[in-house]
Amino acid sequence: MLNPSQEKQLSKQMTYILRHNPGQYGLVLDPEDASCPLAELSHILSEQRGWAFLSEQDVRQVVTNSDKQRFEIVGDRIRARYGHSKPEVRYPAAQPPARLYHGTAESIYPLIEKDGLKPMGRQYVHLSADTHFAELAGRRKGKLVLLHIDTERAAQQGVTFYDAGHQVWLTDHIPANCISIAK
Repeated sequence: MLNPSQEKQLSKQMTYILRHNPGQYGLVLDPEDASCPLAELSHILSEQRGWAFLSEQDVRQVVTNSDKQRFEIVGDRIRARYGHSKPEVRYPAAQPPARLYHGTAESIYPLIEKDGLKPMGRQYVHLSADTHFAELAGRRKGKLVLLHIDTERAAQQGVTFYDAGHQVWLTDHIPANCISIAK
């Protein structure tokens, strides 16, 4: 059983491998859903310095306890739900709730107010159906500004939304006129 510090470290390692650089570790993700065999990821992780003791159960513990539900295990396969910079992952288009949220730093808001929300090095803009996840993400970057996204207005302007699961929604861009500060 991992302690909280180990969980956090392992979650970061899993995030890096599954979201950003699987090829560096010889891992090939499924092109449809970006999943891989859980046993293969566990083996790769156990070969990293400091993780020789690691078991598949430890990886499952991280998935279960992830505050942002970053990962998903289905059968014998694991994937990062969202946040990919590589490889390109496709999600089904879906009708989002009328209101979604995005957390950002106060210092970044003037740019968003002018240009809207953009992926900024990720594949998609990340939105949340509740304020909790949006606040967690926004607080990492500085003083929090919680944004409200008018999804109906955005859809009328041609924005497509994708359901990544666990109240996480993705899109390519949100126009500035569809964003306001949440009250």
